[in-house]
Amino acid sequence: MSIHPALTPVRIGGTELSNRAVVAPMSRVSTTGDGVPTALMADYYREFARGGFGLITTEGTYTDEQHSQAYPDQPGLTSDAHAAGWREVVRAVHDAGGRIALQLMHAGALSQLDRPTIAPSAVAPKGAKMPAYGGGAGPFRTPAEATEEEIAQAVAGFAATAARAREVGFDAVEVHGANGYLIDQFITGYTNLRDDRYGGSVANRAHFAAEVLRAVRTAVGPEFPVGIRLSQTKVNDFEHRWPGGTGDAEVIFGAVAAAGADYLHLASEGRDWAESAQLAPGVTITRLAKEVTGLPVIANGGMHEPALAQSLLSGGEADLVALGRGALANPDWPRLLADGEQLREFDRAMLTPDVTLASQAALR
Repeated sequence: MSIHPALTPVRIGGTELSNRAVVAPMSRVSTTGDGVPTALMADYYREFARGGFGLITTEGTYTDEQHSQAYPDQPGLTSDAHAAGWREVVRAVHDAGGRIALQLMHAGALSQLDRPTIAPSAVAPKGAKMPAYGGGAGPFRTPAEATEEEIAQAVAGFAATAARAREVGFDAVEVHGANGYLIDQFITGYTNLRDDRYGGSVANRAHFAAEVLRAVRTAVGPEFPVGIRLSQTKVNDFEHRWPGGTGDAEVIFGAVAAAGADYLHLASEGRDWAESAQLAPGVTITRLAKEVTGLPVIANGGMHEPALAQSLLSGGEADLVALGRGALANPDWPRLLADGEQLREFDRAMLTPDVTLASQAALR
């Protein structure tokens, strides 16, 4: 029997991964309000390492104390206490033979905290808050338009957090540029109405993402793996697609590659890959990213299905596959795949009444 392509090794940046199965970043909002990772979080991430995933991506982690935090119990990496908590998580993963990347996140306008927010422009976000993530319900606050100084502070926060991540022992960092959060707000035309170097053309709207990546690359050095997650869809706008199609996508991909990204992670925000990946007839977002950048590309959206993962990897659509809910149901997915065993169905109760680890543990 031939080995499933997801179980073959791959290199990102200067790091060799044992296989192409990635745990996607999933918000678990399970700190005690201080942003410090807990022992329960260490156990949670260790389970994926024991299950054989080649790379585990953490939940989005806030990068400054001013405006970046999205959820009340979200983890951060802006203090020594945060670093000590994450050090235990990293140790747990490494002791189990895994590799782990920290996802760097700035919420921008999509913060559920009761405090002022910033964004590229003072545009009220679509949709509403997500009660399962904490912070209540109702509409998001209308943000203030970020000043040049605030933009520089946000960039510095990404860079400083990336440097801390390397010091803590993480194997990589992933910049969260997807799903409607700050970097994506700059990329998106209807949330970015600026007329300076950060707004207007798609090249200008991609400038902030590139600036963040360059700062992160400088902070961690040339050999440390740095990725970026991008998406068309958003947590508050599932239907959004890049209006310029392949033209806009080529500009965005080229900008982040030139800024120092080692890999691109294309998110589907809960949608199936086939639904969210189409840019034009016969053109997918993942294949185009590979062709434009020459970098490894991670596909997301239903990748727990072995046949779909095999089709994308063997067909040149992607180089790695990221599992979200499929990984929650099957934290040992690579081992089950290798042994030809039955996969477990995802139980939505794992995320009810909220998306915390406590809700997940209650089912066991």
